[in-house]
Amino acid sequence: MPYYAGIDLGGTKSAACIAEIRGGDIRILKKSKFPTIDHSPQSTLLTLNSLLRSLLSDCGIESGNLKAIGISCGGPLDAARGVILSPPNLPAWDHIQVCRWFSEEFKVPAYLENDANACALAEWQFGAGVGTQNMIFLTFGTGFGAGLILGGRLYGGSCGLAGEIGHVRAEQTGPVGYGKEGSYEGFCSGGGIARFARDAIEKQLFHESPRQLLAASEEINAKEICRLADKGDPFCLHIINVCAAKLGQCLAMLIDLLNPDAIVIGSIYERNVDLFLPTIEQTIAREALPASAARCRILPSALGDGIGDYAAAAVGYMGLGNGQDLVGSGNHISN
Repeated sequence: MPYYAGIDLGGTKSAACIAEIRGGDIRILKKSKFPTIDHSPQSTLLTLNSLLRSLLSDCGIESGNLKAIGISCGGPLDAARGVILSPPNLPAWDHIQVCRWFSEEFKVPAYLENDANACALAEWQFGAGVGTQNMIFLTFGTGFGAGLILGGRLYGGSCGLAGEIGHVRAEQTGPVGYGKEGSYEGFCSGGGIARFARDAIEKQLFHESPRQLLAASEEINAKEICRLADKGDPFCLHIINVCAAKLGQCLAMLIDLLNPDAIVIGSIYERNVDLFLPTIEQTIAREALPASAARCRILPSALGDGIGDYAAAAVGYMGLGNGQDLVGSGNHISN
């Protein structure tokens, strides 16, 4: 029986899982997570080592039945060499040869991919993108980045930085994201939406009163803004509509540039489709080439909050780093 391990490395938490992939279906058998704030690379790797061995034991899986380990992590990183290159959320992880570590510990191949690419693989293999040849996945969570499946292959670019759409400037002024004022990440991420709301209150950008938002929570965050917008609060609706329009502009640009079959969007969008979709559709209809827009479906992530586990396992399953062609895949998730 083929089993795969998935490791999701993050600045706030890290997680490990064991997945069974058989006949095109994926099933997470067991998973566990722990906080990684202020953890050194060595401490985190040792914890993951122990955690993974415990998961294998709990699942009754002998070491010889583990086929590969997939690792998902925010960039920058060198996927081909399996090296993490000091991501902003993991600043101490400078030139950490994470694939070598796990491969030597478990005597199986280990593969590394950035989180947006890993999520794109998972959605393409097991989720909303099954059956497409050209698919874009957008994170829309803590950050805003794209994973690209083009012509049935994961596309990383000349140095692995393709898809960093969050760094593109949408406006000369606006909320800061990815270190750039007015970037798409500034408008289309959890932190960006919250910063935009705080700026709007401080600078009195909108006539609507933020009374309900200020009364509801000591900390302004995207979750609360979406909740109040869903209840019809005028200020929060205005914030969401502006951010949705920027997201629509971004999607129109991607549609015109890459002519995809589908764009799959995770996290905040997946949980609040009805808030964002009408404005997105209006913007795409106005901005994108009609033929390209008609071909492209805008879809919420099908893997939901479990996408991190599926993404990491998918990296191991696909054996990233060896240029494997993805054409002909098209599997699905089983519960």
